[in-house]
Amino acid sequence: MPINNSTHIANYDSALRALGDNLKRIRRQFSISQEQLAERCGLHRTYVGAVERGERNPSLTSLLRLSHGLGIPLSELVYGVDQ
Repeated sequence: MPINNSTHIANYDSALRALGDNLKRIRRQFSISQEQLAERCGLHRTYVGAVERGERNPSLTSLLRLSHGLGIPLSELVYGVDQ
C-alpha cells in the first residue's frame, strides 16, 4: 500500500498544535509569561511562542528544557500529542 505523505504531514501538524496547546495551557496554569518561561529554559521568547502556535518542531532537548522550566515531567507536556 502506498504511503500518503500529505496525510502524514497533516498528522504531524496536528501533533505540533496539540503540543503547543499543552504548553500554553500549562504555562498559563503557572501564570508565567512566554518570556519568563524562555528565561527559565534558556530559550528565546519567540521560539516558545512559535512552539505554542505549532509552528516549530522542537527537539527532544528543547522539550526537556521546557518541561524542566515548568517543573513538570516531559510526559505531561506531550500527553495526548499522538492522538
